[in-house]
Amino acid sequence: MSVRATARIVARAGGALPVLESDGPLAVRRTRAREAGTARVTVVGAMSAPLGGDRLALEARAGDGAHLTVDAAAATVSLPGPTGATAHYDVHLAAGERARLVWLPERLIAAKGSSLRMRTTVELSATACLVLREEQVLGRTDEEPGTLLTRLTVHRAGRPLLDQELACGPGAPGGWDGPAVLAGHRAVGQLLVVDGAFEAEPVVPRQLGATAVLTPLAGPAALVTALAPDARALRRVLDEALAGLTRDDG
Repeated sequence: MSVRATARIVARAGGALPVLESDGPLAVRRTRAREAGTARVTVVGAMSAPLGGDRLALEARAGDGAHLTVDAAAATVSLPGPTGATAHYDVHLAAGERARLVWLPERLIAAKGSSLRMRTTVELSATACLVLREEQVLGRTDEEPGTLLTRLTVHRAGRPLLDQELACGPGAPGGWDGPAVLAGHRAVGQLLVVDGAFEAEPVVPRQLGATAVLTPLAGPAALVTALAPDARALRRVLDEALAGLTRDDG
């Protein structure tokens, strides 16, 4: 039997969390923030999910002046369900005026036989800051990948900032694992930083190692896109890029 669940997080200035709602396999818990006056929430998986046919959603909003970090206790593993249906996981993020939202989930693993469509949408005010990391791993150790379709759409001050999609695994368009896309790598990720400070000091585009690149976006924002042979190598590249783009927060 498929699961439908929506978890909600709302943060206010000063570290208050007036809304912290868990649902189904999405358990959200307040954890210790590193700075006074900020809020940190950790997503804890209450059961194996998403399974084929599940429809999960997570909504997180940092209100005006709020600083909110959302992370996770463990990786998300997309698993096949009894019917072979596709699972859906929708993430909706928003940040108000002078807010800072840090979205740092653990990796998403597409297990063999699974099918998942993941959609992340972000709405930012003109003065909001965002740090967003996404990591996808194709299959578990020595395992063929499942089917994975991810899309990230970001708007700032009502205008499009970024809209990109990636399809991998069985059933994805031909060539997804070829030299023009993943080039045989099993881990792919991106880091997006949106910060008004980039207007005064624009990011310089550059290559980060053999399979990662830093690209400035009109917004102002910076996007790091990386490939790696495994999850550990991918995280190392993204962590180094984050350290160079923004201060440590949490």
